[in-house]
Amino acid sequence: MPTALPPERPVPAPGPVDTSPISLTPAPGDDLDPIWKAVVPETRTRANDIHLPISLAYAERLCDSFPHADRLLVRVAIQLHDTGWGRVDEERILSEGFSGDWRKAEIRFEHERQGCAIAREVLPPLGYDDTFVQQVCDIIDGHDTRKEAYSLEDALVRDADRLWRFDPAGIALASGWFRMDPAAYSDRLETEIIPELLTAPAVAMATATLNRSRALLKTAVIR
Repeated sequence: MPTALPPERPVPAPGPVDTSPISLTPAPGDDLDPIWKAVVPETRTRANDIHLPISLAYAERLCDSFPHADRLLVRVAIQLHDTGWGRVDEERILSEGFSGDWRKAEIRFEHERQGCAIAREVLPPLGYDDTFVQQVCDIIDGHDTRKEAYSLEDALVRDADRLWRFDPAGIALASGWFRMDPAAYSDRLETEIIPELLTAPAVAMATATLNRSRALLKTAVIR
């Protein structure tokens, strides 16, 4: 069940906060493998096969920080949140989804709708009940286009979705999508994306990861 989101921002965590490189803690277990197998075609668009597993690993860490959150809901929602990109016009993803006022681009609303459709297709045959599927869709719907989070689980998915961008793999991919060099994109992460994070653990993870990525990519010099 979704958990009420505390009013304090960023939301402090009762559990541990791990800021080590995400490659050290891939998502454990194989219980979600049937879902992965059901959405393989949707992972082949917009680098979802990189973005989604890394985001899931961050979601697992955030759930460690917030052990009272519905962990299964967070994990399944982050796993499926961007699968809708696999069912929209791929040319429009870059031309509309990453330029101008990209947060309000129709293509982003469309990928959210398609993501919900995919969740409703793949989850029931795997044994997930209608209530759970609706809770997953409530998070997917608006994860890019809605300003507010409705629950703690919604906030954790939003933060995990953003945290992957701070990793060198995320910077390498997303800087190209936004037509920026890595140094300029790293600056954008610091000034625009960190302030959007909703939880204190996400802020700590983002800051530590960005510092490592900047050092690795020599962004102080190559700019």
